Amino acid sequence: LQYAEYAEPVRQMPSHRILAVNRGEKLGALKLALTVPGDTYVAYMIQKLEKNPKSIFADYKAAAVADAYKRLIFPALEREIRNELTENADEQAIKVFGVNLKNLLLQPPLAGHVIMGLDPGYRTGCKMAIIDQQGNVLDYGAYYLTNSEKLRKEAQKVLADKIRKFKVTLLSIGNGTASYETEQFASTMIEEEKLDCHYIITNEAGASVYSASKLAIDELPDLDVTIRGAVSIARRVQDPLAESVKIDPKSIGVGQYQHDVNQKQLTHTLDQVVETVVNHVGVELNTASPAILQHVAGISSAVAKNIVAYRQENGVFKSRKELLKVPRLGPAAFTQCAGFLRLQHGKNPLDNTSVHPESYELAERIIGELGFTLKDLQDKAQLEALQVKLPLVDAEKMATKLDAGVPTVRDILAALAKPGRDPREDLPAPLTRKHVVSLEDIKVGTIVKGTVHNVVDFGAFVDFGLKTNGLLHRSELCNSRQHPSDVLAVGDIIEAQIISVDVKRNRIGLSVKALQPEKPKNNDNNRNRNNNDQRRNNDNRNNNRNNGGRQNDNHHNGSLNNGNRRN
Repeated sequence: LQYAEYAEPVRQMPSHRILAVNRGEKLGALKLALTVPGDTYVAYMIQKLEKNPKSIFADYKAAAVADAYKRLIFPALEREIRNELTENADEQAIKVFGVNLKNLLLQPPLAGHVIMGLDPGYRTGCKMAIIDQQGNVLDYGAYYLTNSEKLRKEAQKVLADKIRKFKVTLLSIGNGTASYETEQFASTMIEEEKLDCHYIITNEAGASVYSASKLAIDELPDLDVTIRGAVSIARRVQDPLAESVKIDPKSIGVGQYQHDVNQKQLTHTLDQVVETVVNHVGVELNTASPAILQHVAGISSAVAKNIVAYRQENGVFKSRKELLKVPRLGPAAFTQCAGFLRLQHGKNPLDNTSVHPESYELAERIIGELGFTLKDLQDKAQLEALQVKLPLVDAEKMATKLDAGVPTVRDILAALAKPGRDPREDLPAPLTRKHVVSLEDIKVGTIVKGTVHNVVDFGAFVDFGLKTNGLLHRSELCNSRQHPSDVLAVGDIIEAQIISVDVKRNRIGLSVKALQPEKPKNNDNNRNRNNNDQRRNNDNRNNNRNNGGRQNDNHHNGSLNNGNRRN
């Protein structure tokens, strides 16, 4: 037990360690005690209370003080300190979960692919589903990839033929049970069958919960519950946000000690994160499901269903104003939601921007000031000509001329610069592979490229293609004392050097700092300049993520397994 005979000053305990020892105590594996200089406190209180030390009552008073301290004061003090530590640790853990969830939801979609989703398994086989560019199911089945060489070869032949038939360009492999074996199978199949496709490892947390839900039954009524999971794994790559909102955020598992913190506060925070991200990205009104529509500001679950029902009965929406015809969606709700809903092929081109209908008149006047009309937004050549002029506009002068607010003018100019823009497109695309990494391929000093799977207080877990995710401890992250979430985000693609391999404990240590050039010692100017450069790089990378609103300590047994694929 790594916490046996363990002691640490309260003020130095990081939040994740507080939650770790709390869990150990709850499980009966640890016994915690607050150690304080009690005799000193008792002596101090006696000195303050007893004005006449020679009094015949002095001993009785001293005994009363000692008894009060031991029986009443110290237990209350211990409870108060423990409660405060736990509350602060809860807040930090919830914050980390929220930031990680936001970055996960903001993962760029891999659009334009025909995708084969693989939900790995041993006993029941690997479930497969193929979806087209719109997410419609083309084919599905179950195959045994790990039971015998004969069955594996048969599965390889069948799946390779399906990949060619449906022109599959990407395989999405769930990171659950038998994930590594399925990845090995995919890598071998791509090489031996000479297939023109790649694969990606996808976080499948919550897929089993979704596949048995009423929502999944309504969406995929003709498919078995196991196949629905494979469909979800494929769709998570095609549009991570649209698929992830169908799952309880707490099931996604990108935090630390989420089951130990205040569940009500956690739920509230995560719901806010989901709503913030959905509104930041925007929702295509004519294709959105009720699951994502209900997270748009001003739209309840019932209204979301009414929107879809109206769409099914009357055909696609032709303008945002048509929303006012939807039952239970009144003017107040319209004002809240309209700016977050997009219409790619609407009558008014402004319906495909983040410009709110209340600002359409102002937007038209701005376009007119630049020598264009609203119809020019639908002409590619004219739109490009307009976009050349937009960066030259002085927002303050334009606002003064049109008697409008400067922030509103700036927002309109930004929206016109990229109509229909998905902010996720500005982020790096997920890492895809063709070849699997084996334990024999790595050693201390090897430089690997991987995807950040989870960010926690003490560092980050990185998936670089091996069954075991590597731990990038915060001490190996950078030369500053920044929190890991200030430097990394879930989904980031990074290069790191392997600094330790512990096969028995199934742990791999990584370092980014080892790849950074050594900085001259005792040179304050260089140090300050490098720190400023680091901050600027972090700020630039985080801008796109932050416009929309980042498991256990390595001292804790099994810490690395919280970031690994399940075996």
